[in-house]
This record gives sequence, C-alpha cells and structure tokens, in this order.
Amino acid sequence: MQYNEIIDKKELAEGIKSFLVYTPWIARKAQPGQFVILRLHDKGERFPLTLCDWDGEKGWIRLVVQEVGKSTRELGKMERGDCIKDILGPLGKPAHIDLFGKVICVAGGVGAAEVYPLAKSFKERGNQVICIIGFRSQHQLVLEEELSKVVDKLVITTEDGSKGEKGLVTDPLKRLLEEGADLVYAVGPVVMMKAVSELTRKFNVTTKVSLNPIMVDGTGMCGCCRVRVGGEVKFCCVEGPEFDGHLVDFEELMIRNARFKEEERVSLERFLKSERG
Repeated sequence: MQYNEIIDKKELAEGIKSFLVYTPWIARKAQPGQFVILRLHDKGERFPLTLCDWDGEKGWIRLVVQEVGKSTRELGKMERGDCIKDILGPLGKPAHIDLFGKVICVAGGVGAAEVYPLAKSFKERGNQVICIIGFRSQHQLVLEEELSKVVDKLVITTEDGSKGEKGLVTDPLKRLLEEGADLVYAVGPVVMMKAVSELTRKFNVTTKVSLNPIMVDGTGMCGCCRVRVGGEVKFCCVEGPEFDGHLVDFEELMIRNARFKEEERVSLERFLKSERG
C-alpha cells in the first residue's frame, strides 16, 4: 500500500461516502475530536475533514464526507486504489475526555461521524452516554449501527418523520435535560449547535461544541478560521475545534462561513459543467 491510498470506499447514504485511507503516521497519533486537511491533487484546494475512526496498528483512518461542493464531489469520485495528494494531520486539540457522569452527545447530519469517536471515548471513560442524531430524512441517516454499539441510548430524529422521532434534535434534548445531565457535546451545522447551546444555557449544563469555520492551512498561520469565543478571537485550527458553546459568537461564525458562497457556487457549476463535457 502507498501512503494516502484509499483502501476501502462505501456509500453510506445519498451523497455521503466513507473512505478508509492508509495514513499510518496519522493513525498512530489520532485522538477524538481531531481532524485532517486534504488536498486531492496539485491544483486542488485544501479542506478539512474530521476523523471518524482510525486504527494505529493497521495504519488507516476513516473519513466520512458529504458531497456538497467541488472538492467533496471530487473526493466522492475517487475509488479504492487511488491516492490523495496530501493529507495533513492529526490537527486541532483533542477533545477533553473525562468522567463527567451523564453525557449527551448531539449530532446533526454528518456530524455523526465526529460524534462517534467522542461518544465511544466518553463511554470507555465510564460515563453514561446518550446520543441524539438528527437528519432531514432517513435517506441521509448514517452510522446508526456503529453508534448504537458504543452508547447507552441512541435517539434518532428526522425532520420529515421518516425515521425515529419527527422534529429536531432539540426536541428530545429538552426532555433529557429535564431529567438531568452533566455535559452536552454538540457537533454539526452551526445553526444546530447554536440552538443546542441556547437550550442548555437555560438548564445551566456545560456545553461543548466542535466548530467548523472556513479553514486553509490548519496550523494557525493564516487566521482564516478565527472565531470569537467569550469576546476573544481564537484560531479554531490550533485552539479548537472544541469550545464552550455558551461563549461562542455563532452569529459572527455564520456570517464568516457564508463569505465565499458565491465563489463556491461558481466553482461547483464549472466542475459540474466539465463533468457533463
């Protein structure tokens, strides 16, 4: 096997794929909450993906990607045996895993991929772990089987009611918070993490979120991933991605994440046009 070689590929749901990539150096060092930055080819952009799983002995990492923009669609077209040009990592501070008591992990969409190693580690540390995962419909549902094996209880929500409870992740979260919790950990779309943090604030429950700002170099040099936490500017790639959800300026983060929407749209249209020939 070659470094950065794709050794397995699976389609988990519509537009969501799982890749096992041979990266022994990264696999030996990876910890929950960390991520890698990929560049698919010489002319490709750099983009981050959270580590879903890894095996230090066998030397692979698992990446789960939803095909949204040009680069993720390019990755989605790669096959077993292909090699990714560059993979940098593991990056970011590992999540703080400790014995808290009752931990509720909340994930929206492919945020379930990052929640998996977190929930697994919290459980191995001795916590009672409840996991809530939310999707638009059952057609986007991923990692149900894997998560159900590592938590005490798995709750699924879908916006259309096609699987589990109909509604948003905040619906079952509110019921669980009324029963008591020691820590909530949220991963997913910014608007979801904001809603979770606003809800947990009412219950005075410690809340951690894993932020996903626009990122370029991943080493704290460019400043592109800056976020405001507790009134202070933080560089997510080296000071995060885990932060106190009650201190994050989510409004500013959403504005910054939308900064290049038009450029992303144009890039995707050009890519799709080239694919059509």
